[in-house]
Amino acid sequence: MSNSPNNKNFDWINVLNGVALLLCACCLALIAVNLSPVAQWANNQNICVEQEIAKSKAPISWGVRKCNGRSKVYKVTEKTAS
Repeated sequence: MSNSPNNKNFDWINVLNGVALLLCACCLALIAVNLSPVAQWANNQNICVEQEIAKSKAPISWGVRKCNGRSKVYKVTEKTAS
């Protein structure tokens, strides 16, 4: 009987591992919920860029600048033949 494992310690280790895993899962779920507004913003940005590209036939970089509100700073100018 001296070779039998200590069941009391083994059970506590399993309980602590289970609690740690549950805590990690809850933290990850909380992070995912808090990132949902960022996902919605990114989706809106994609829609805006696609619409700007289709509307103005400009490159993607122009659509990104336009949707970020910086189109006047980086205005695309057309070269005129002189």
